[in-house]
Amino acid sequence: MKKGIIGKKLGMTQVFDENGNIIPVTVIEAGPCTVVQKKTVENDGYSAVKLGFSDVAERKLTKPAKGQFAKANLTLKKYLKEFKLDDAENMNVGDEIKADVFEAGEYVDVTGITKGRGFSGVIKRWGSHRLRMTHGTGPVHRQAGSMGANSSPSRIYKNKKMAGQYGNEQVTMLNLNVVKIDVEKNIIAVKGAVPGAKGGIVFIRSTVK
Repeated sequence: MKKGIIGKKLGMTQVFDENGNIIPVTVIEAGPCTVVQKKTVENDGYSAVKLGFSDVAERKLTKPAKGQFAKANLTLKKYLKEFKLDDAENMNVGDEIKADVFEAGEYVDVTGITKGRGFSGVIKRWGSHRLRMTHGTGPVHRQAGSMGANSSPSRIYKNKKMAGQYGNEQVTMLNLNVVKIDVEKNIIAVKGAVPGAKGGIVFIRSTVK
């Protein structure tokens, strides 16, 4: 069954299972999310719902964004995301989705934006080796090295691992186990790491695998 929710990464910690083993977990504040818009097969050609998460001041939204909430007569939300859910047809605008849509033991996919690390060299970005730090190596210890060769190929191949922008891209971690859920505090703890910094927005869905 396809399920989904918007959440905020709070950080990492560890919990113990019944056998006393340590499990590293990421703690996510999942919801509550409000159904802001409903897409139907008749009107849009597919069935989905748009969820809103985290209240926001009116001055921080554009007119078109505010119009969506005014039409639905809802409080303003900062983050919006569309989910194709199995029971989207049974949901209505204004419905609230909380962390209890998931259960402990389920497997989920978590999507987020990785930490931006700016323009980085090949060692930091790709894990390349540096040259030996001995006399004669010259001022090129951390450089990428020879690339274009000579008259053949006399160019750099596509997808060559070079220095450049590192991080700040959307990444999805697949098949993470939901270890614990606190319904009252709307908190989900998933095993392992998820992309992004503390306070980053993540999207949690039922796993595709």
